[in-house]
Amino acid sequence: MKRKTKFSFPAKYLLMILSVLCVGTCILSFTNVPFAANLKDVTGYVLIPVQKGLNQVGLWFSNKADNLKELQSVMAENQELKEQLNQLMEENSNLAQEKTELKQLRELYHLDQTYEYPKIAAKVIGKDPGNWFRIFQIDKGSEDGIEVDMNVLSGNGLAGIVTSVSEHTATVRAIIDDSSIVGAQFSATSDLCNVAGDLTLMNTGKIRVEDISKEAEIEDGYTLVTSTISSKYLPGILIGYVSDIKIDANNLTKSGYVTPVVDFERLQYVLVITQRKEQ
Repeated sequence: MKRKTKFSFPAKYLLMILSVLCVGTCILSFTNVPFAANLKDVTGYVLIPVQKGLNQVGLWFSNKADNLKELQSVMAENQELKEQLNQLMEENSNLAQEKTELKQLRELYHLDQTYEYPKIAAKVIGKDPGNWFRIFQIDKGSEDGIEVDMNVLSGNGLAGIVTSVSEHTATVRAIIDDSSIVGAQFSATSDLCNVAGDLTLMNTGKIRVEDISKEAEIEDGYTLVTSTISSKYLPGILIGYVSDIKIDANNLTKSGYVTPVVDFERLQYVLVITQRKEQ
């Protein structure tokens, strides 16, 4: 059984016919041909809906073009706002860094006023891997008068000691390093002890204080300073505040914890005391 062929009339041909009719109508409107009036009426019935449709299509495209322009304008404005936001975030970051730096510089000034030892300021330029500034480098060396075993200050007190020196830089071992032992004493009682670095314990913000006399009457919050009999540390430099002092298993000594007064997560500037402890 044969299928009926479906007739289709291309849209472009329909548009051509309608265009010819439009032109023809315009020409006839200027003539006195008897049937022109009737033809114009018939053509009007056909073309007016088409014209309205074309107007609607034109209006649709016009609206789309306006929407596109508005979208492009919004996108450009959005990009500009993003750039402004990035700039503000960068400026805010710089201000925060400058605030931290200013805080440390103020602390250094306070330290300089607190301790009468001769000092030189230095900037921290490097550190060993890890979260803590346990071993770090400064931008002052032998050319600036820095020597091994000079004490280093930061924050509100003792940061560490110089362990090696080159011409223009030096290396400092912080008191929190596992190999550090600082001879100390309690400001309130003058009882002697040792402050031992402990990087694992430092994750709680504390290091160890050991070898306290069993008879020493020590309370939480007492301050620890470098002792007068320390072999390498000058006397009277603040180390930190003690807590949880208990009698050891040997029943001869006490031990506990000390919270350092230096922020060993953020070191930017230090003071190096250029006077060494006399042996």
